[in-house]
Amino acid sequence: MGSDQTAGPESVTLAKEHEDQHAADLTDTGDGAHGHGHGSHTKAGTAMLALGALGVVYGDIGTSPLYSLREAFNGKGHEMMVDKANVYGICSLAFWSLIIIISIKYLMFVMKADNKGEGGILALTALVMRKREPQVTKAGLLVALGIFGTALLYGDGAITPAISVLSAVEGLEEVNTSFADAVIPISIGILILLFLVQSRGTGAMGKVFGPIMMVWFATLALLGLSKISDGPEIIGSINPLYALQYFTHEPLKAFLSLGSIFLVVTGGEALYADMGHFGRKPIMYGWYGMVLPSLVLNYWGQGAFLMANPEVVDKRFFFLMAPEALKLPLVLLATMATVIASQALISGVFSLTAQAVQLDYLPRIAIRHTSHQQSGQIYVPLVNWVLMIVCVGLVLGFRSSEHLAAAYGIAVTMTMAITTLIFFKVLVDRWKWARWKAFAVCVPLFIIELGFLGANIVKIPKGGWFALVVAIVLMVQMQTWRKGRALVAARIHRGERPIAEVLDEASDVKRVAGTAVFMFKDLGKAPPALVNNLRHNKVLHKNTLIVSVDTDEAPRVDADERHRISKVEPGVFQVLLTFGFMEEPDVPLALSQIDHREIHFDPEDATYFIGRESIVAGKAPGMHPALEHLFVLLNRGADSASRFFNLPADKVFEVGSQVEI
Repeated sequence: MGSDQTAGPESVTLAKEHEDQHAADLTDTGDGAHGHGHGSHTKAGTAMLALGALGVVYGDIGTSPLYSLREAFNGKGHEMMVDKANVYGICSLAFWSLIIIISIKYLMFVMKADNKGEGGILALTALVMRKREPQVTKAGLLVALGIFGTALLYGDGAITPAISVLSAVEGLEEVNTSFADAVIPISIGILILLFLVQSRGTGAMGKVFGPIMMVWFATLALLGLSKISDGPEIIGSINPLYALQYFTHEPLKAFLSLGSIFLVVTGGEALYADMGHFGRKPIMYGWYGMVLPSLVLNYWGQGAFLMANPEVVDKRFFFLMAPEALKLPLVLLATMATVIASQALISGVFSLTAQAVQLDYLPRIAIRHTSHQQSGQIYVPLVNWVLMIVCVGLVLGFRSSEHLAAAYGIAVTMTMAITTLIFFKVLVDRWKWARWKAFAVCVPLFIIELGFLGANIVKIPKGGWFALVVAIVLMVQMQTWRKGRALVAARIHRGERPIAEVLDEASDVKRVAGTAVFMFKDLGKAPPALVNNLRHNKVLHKNTLIVSVDTDEAPRVDADERHRISKVEPGVFQVLLTFGFMEEPDVPLALSQIDHREIHFDPEDATYFIGRESIVAGKAPGMHPALEHLFVLLNRGADSASRFFNLPADKVFEVGSQVEI
C-alpha cells in the first residue's frame, strides 16, 4: 500500500459474524478448495487437477532425487562411508521423512487448515491475526513469526531455481566431461530465459507441465526399479530401526547429515501453498498415486545402486543409474523437470507478494494478471527481475549444486517449524481442540523439525546465511512498512473531523451534477480532499460516495459481503468495500455492482478524489531514524493508489499534504 490515507487496508479484518462459517471451513475434510468451486469434482475433473498438480505442486520435491542422497553422503563435515548401516539408515530416514512430514503433517493435518480454500504460511498466519492487535500478545508474536516464515520463502524462491537447474545441467558432465565448462553458461541461459517468459503467464506452459512431470515421475520409478531388482533387500530399509541404528553408527556425522537428508522433503510447503489452485483431494491423489511411490522407489534404487557400486558415491550417481545411451535424454528430461520446479517457486513468490501487499506488509507494487480465467495467475515485474538477478548471482557465486546445497534447506526447515507453531494456535483457538490433543499432534512434529533445523544451522557459514539475510532484510522492511503506515495514520487522525460535522457547516454550499468518489479509509471522518473541495470550491456533488477499502483475512470475499453502505445525509453515503487478501481491488467495478435504491453509480460520470501524503522523516517519536528513512524510501517507490485500485487515470484528482513521522 502507499502511505497515503486512500482507503488502503490498514490491517486484516476478522469479522466476528464470520467466525462460525470459518470454523466450518477449517474443520472441513473435503478437498479444501472452498473458494474456487472445487468442492464437488467429477472423477475426470479430479484426475485432471491431479495431473495439473504434478506439474505445479510437486516440481520442487520431485527434483530432490537429483541431489539429496548425494549430499547426504558427501556433505562437507559429514562424508559417509558406503556400508549397509549408512545406506539403509539414510534410505530409511528419507522414507520416514516423506511419510511424517508430507503424508502426516501436511496432507493429514495442516492442509485441512485452509483459509477459505487457500493455503500457505501467510494464509495460515491470517487465521490467527486480529485487527489492531498489540504485537506483544501471543497471537501477535505468532503473526510476526509467520511474516518471518514468509520472508524466508523468498530466499527459498531464489535458491530453488538455481540449485535445481544447476543439478540437472551438471548431468552433462556424466555424458561427456568436455561439457564441464559449459554447465555454468547453460544454466544461466536457462534461468534468464525462464524469467524472460514470465510475463506471458503460466497458462500456456501449465498445459504441458503435468504430462512432462508424469514422464519424469515414471522415469524416477523405472530407474529405481531397475536397481532394486539387482538388490531387492534394500526394501528392508522401510524398517525404522535402520534409521535409529544409523545414529548409533556415527552419531555426529549422522546428525549433521540430517541437513542434507531434509532435502528430500523440500517442497512440502508448496503442497500447502498451492492448495487453492487445485484443492486438497487432487493433491492427495497425485501424492499417493504417483509422487510418493516414484520417490520411494528411486531413493531405494539409489541405495541399492550405491551398495553395488560404492566407488561412485562422490559422483552424480543419479545419472549413472541410467544406461549409457539414455544419459543424455535423462539430462534433458531432468532439465525440463527442474525448469518446471523453478516455475512453481517463482509463481509462489509472485502470489506471496500479492498477499503481502494486500495484507499491508509491503508497499503497493505493479501486479499484472496474466489470465482472464484464473485470478491466481499473476506476474510481478519488480519481483521477477530481482529474482532473476539473484538466481544468476547464486549460480556465479556458488558455481555448483553441491555448494548451493549448503545454502539450501535452512529457510524451509525454519518455515516448516513456524508453520507447526501457528498450526497449534489454529488447533486450539479455531478448531477448539483440547491442548493435550493439540500437543500430541504438534510436539512430535516440532521435535523432528527442530532436529532438521539443528542440523541445518551448521550450514549457515557455508551458505545458509544467504536465506537468513534475505529473510531478515525482508522482515525489517515488512515490519517497518507496517509500523510506518500506523504512524502516518495516527498523525493524520489528529486533524480529522467527523463527516457529519463538516457537512453541517457546509449546508449552504452549491450541489453540482455528477458523482464524486472520495477514497478514504476512516469511515465516519471527513476526507481531507472533501474538506478542501468544500473550502475552496464551495461545491458538493449530488452523488457523493466516501469509499473505504478493507482487506479481509479470507482470500476471497463473496459478492453479498463486498459492500457495506451507510447514509450520512441525502446524496452522501459511506461505502466500505471489502476484498479478500488474494483479490485485486477493482473499485470502479465494485461500485458499479452496488444494489441500493438511492445510489445510481455511473462509471462514466464519476470523478475520483484521492489523498497523497508526502512523508518526511522528522523528530516525532515512534520509529528509529534509520527506519524512518527506510519507510520514506519505500513510500516513494510505492505504486500509485489510482493504479492499485484500478481507477481510470483521466478521472482522478490527487490532493497532497505533508506528514512528518
